[in-house]
Amino acid sequence: MKKTFLLFLALILLLPGHPALAAPQVGVGLSDVIKAVESPFGGDGGRERGPAIVDFQAEFFQESHIASLERMQRGRGEVWLKFDRTRGSDLVPQAKFRWEYHQPTNQEIVSDGRTLWVYLPENNQVIRSDIEDALRQQAENPVTFLTGLGNLSRDFSIRWASPNRDAGGNYIIELRPRRSSPLMNRLLMVIDRDAVLRFDENLRPELRQGGGEVFPLLSTTVFDPNGNSTLIEFRDMRVNRGLPDSMFEFMRPAGVEVVRPGEGFGF
Repeated sequence: MKKTFLLFLALILLLPGHPALAAPQVGVGLSDVIKAVESPFGGDGGRERGPAIVDFQAEFFQESHIASLERMQRGRGEVWLKFDRTRGSDLVPQAKFRWEYHQPTNQEIVSDGRTLWVYLPENNQVIRSDIEDALRQQAENPVTFLTGLGNLSRDFSIRWASPNRDAGGNYIIELRPRRSSPLMNRLLMVIDRDAVLRFDENLRPELRQGGGEVFPLLSTTVFDPNGNSTLIEFRDMRVNRGLPDSMFEFMRPAGVEVVRPGEGFGF
């Protein structure tokens, strides 16, 4: 369970590959895809084109393959994210998030940007830790989905995946950490084609004129050095709905014990 949690934590501190059928669309380069992902999250201080993503909510499906056991674990639920853009244009925005699992068991993973809560009702315990401590303990690990989507090219070596498009024409890129990580060997991202084309009006000006934001990330698949993988696929995504800060506050139920990492579940 420890490795599964750490791999998931890598995803939420960072954030499924599909088989591709075609080469990238004419006029779309790898740099276009990278910028379309980074810019809405504060890449280059927000100086690139494209609307900023302040918050989003979605349903998610997760599938983890545990290589040593030859076993597949599946889960699903809802996720809410909000980015604090009051810290100045030169900083990647701080992320607040809430993941609620409904299957296979109920679980909540909540952060207000300062504190991380991991609550498993069946254990009647919640793990409380500081986000900064979690990042400091993994200082060598560039896996920073929520805090680092704006700087993927800083933390990762990025290239086209093989294959590089899925059946819907969405782009697939492969990312490898620039520094060795015990949690990640490589990462696949499936990027929404409309987000890429809307980002650059020189490619499809009519999409820009249509207005509205498109969340660029459709799915991620993390592969660790031991052959394990975790896929998270986002569905029914809604962007910039004005999520309240109260959404990211964990309200401890009466009688639930608070433990520090390592005291309760052995993380």
